[in-house]
Amino acid sequence: MADYQPIPCAQHERLEFAVLRRIPLTLQLKDGRSLRGYALDVYTQAGAEWLKFRATPGTEEILRLDQIAHFNAT
Repeated sequence: MADYQPIPCAQHERLEFAVLRRIPLTLQLKDGRSLRGYALDVYTQAGAEWLKFRATPGTEEILRLDQIAHFNAT
């Protein structure tokens, strides 16, 4: 996988807010997938930032933040 490219601070803050407020999100990933669900955690590990995401119905994924093309509250 390519080197991590940090996302804009405003987007990072929106994801952290979604975690705190349990706001449902729709994520569009750069690989073309679309996920709907809840952000559970945003964290840093191994030189990259990650999102723990619970997609409905009940599956969890760990996503590198720079692999998210865009996201919206649903």
